[in-house]
Amino acid sequence: MNKNLPNVFAVPIDKKIKNNEDVFVSGKREERSNSIPLQEIDKLFNSKTHVYKTRVKLVTKTKTEEVDVVGRTSQALLTLDGQTIFLEDILEIKKV
Repeated sequence: MNKNLPNVFAVPIDKKIKNNEDVFVSGKREERSNSIPLQEIDKLFNSKTHVYKTRVKLVTKTKTEEVDVVGRTSQALLTLDGQTIFLEDILEIKKV
């Protein structure tokens, strides 16, 4: 080891640091107690059988129907016939 290296200058800290004591969180958080977990929908789209569309049976707050699901946004499922079904309305989803 070389002893001829210069010393590193470090400023001494002589006060108490309080830079992480106050935290502000902004945004609206959704409570989704009645709807299905998003993992079920992710599992549907990540399966090896889902190439373009998947036939599913949806139980929503107002009706039960079989539809071909082709896509998903952050708030809704998109069907082959042009319907938009909001995720908060879905109570149950099963692959047919």
